[in-house]
Amino acid sequence: MYTDQVIVCADCGDEFVFSSADQEFYAEKGFSSPPKRCRNCRQVRKAQRNSAGGGSGYSSSSAGGGYSSASTYDRGPRQMFDAVCANCGQATQVPFQPTGARPVYCNDCFRARR
Repeated sequence: MYTDQVIVCADCGDEFVFSSADQEFYAEKGFSSPPKRCRNCRQVRKAQRNSAGGGSGYSSSSAGGGYSSASTYDRGPRQMFDAVCANCGQATQVPFQPTGARPVYCNDCFRARR
């Protein structure tokens, strides 16, 4: 039903193959247009979105259907933020930017609250 298509990447200009299996996956997910970027450029854009702390409201790993060849272990060290535990007052680090809207707990207090 589908045939492989050669597409030119909108970012780098390299050609990449939009395989029939990928096209079938896109159709199953309801995506109406083919990808505009090659795998490497998609990974670079994803990394830029993640490092900027922003996001476009979707995750490439769920929307892209496994197009990323990098595993979660290849991302490098996770950015940690300093915080003060709302329960015991101990200084701690958390993997998200505390906004003050919700209490933040150290590992021990967090586990105790679970």
